[in-house]
Amino acid sequence: MNLIFKAIVGSQSYGTSTPTSDIDHKGVYMQSVDELISFGYKEQVDVSKDESYYEIRRFIQLLQSANPTVLELLYSPADCIIQSSPQFDLLVQHRDMFLTKKCLLSFGGYAVAQIKKAKGLDKKMNYEKDRVTRKDVLDFCYVLNSDSFGTIPVKDYLKKEGKLQEHSGLSKLTHFRDCYSLFYDHLAEMKSTNPKFEGSGYGYRGIIGEDSNDVRLSDIPKYAVRETVLYFNKDGYSMHCKDYNDYEVWLKNRSVQRFVDVKKKKKKIDGKNLLHCRRLLDMAIEIATEKTIKVRRPNAGYLLSIRKGEVELDSIINQAEVDLKGLDILFENSGLPDECNKETVNELLLKIRHLN
Repeated sequence: MNLIFKAIVGSQSYGTSTPTSDIDHKGVYMQSVDELISFGYKEQVDVSKDESYYEIRRFIQLLQSANPTVLELLYSPADCIIQSSPQFDLLVQHRDMFLTKKCLLSFGGYAVAQIKKAKGLDKKMNYEKDRVTRKDVLDFCYVLNSDSFGTIPVKDYLKKEGKLQEHSGLSKLTHFRDCYSLFYDHLAEMKSTNPKFEGSGYGYRGIIGEDSNDVRLSDIPKYAVRETVLYFNKDGYSMHCKDYNDYEVWLKNRSVQRFVDVKKKKKKIDGKNLLHCRRLLDMAIEIATEKTIKVRRPNAGYLLSIRKGEVELDSIINQAEVDLKGLDILFENSGLPDECNKETVNELLLKIRHLN
């Protein structure tokens, strides 16, 4: 990979790192003409969750859309730059052309997303207990309730009737999705409770097996009498499994230090998201008023206080909402272009590729 730029990014570059912070790297590489016109072209290479690189064409495309992550690379603090080149230096010389009114939506939109995350709308920290307790197939099975026109959970039905799922048998109910006729092997039950009983059961396989992710069918004699009808909410079970697996992955990889009891709030909040909300809004204001991006944050101490939960949540949210409303006017009066000049950007890309 022909790297033309590599830098330390994230909290290390913002000045908001903590002793437990990761060191993230991003960079830019340039592929050859042969690679560009063949199947060898790769617009991005992700080495790990902490390290990724963009091909120069993809990098400039993201710059044109005012992507905050890549724009920050053009304004990287000197002590965070690991590797640079004449090609990237040329890009840096023209970096201001990528500051456009699109930054209003990109930086402002990112800030709104961080507020939502901080409130826990997209976080699993405040999951209800039953959302993360592993359920089995039976928890998503229901049968017709003989006492009403509704349904009841199959577990309640079995308990009420004094029956065991192991002695139950299912056959597919045609024309009804995920619906089954449920039969019960009374002979097998008698055999299990009375060893001297000489009769044999029908060999029903039960509603589920061990570690089963689906109900299972049995061979049902033609003369068997159906007990009731069972419905398996397969879609609900699949969604639960996905939620549970996602939670387990998140639980394994989460950084506990990120979640703090925000001042005067009793629930856990992701302090890191709140920090980024404030940071992105401040950067958006600076772009509109100063025509620059200050990656190393002048108010890093305050941002760290937010992350630690030392600032009242209402104060953070209220100020963010005020600033978001004011951004429209700031960008309208900023004098920034609506978007990049595509011809100029294309000429710059060609110059970079041809620069030796």
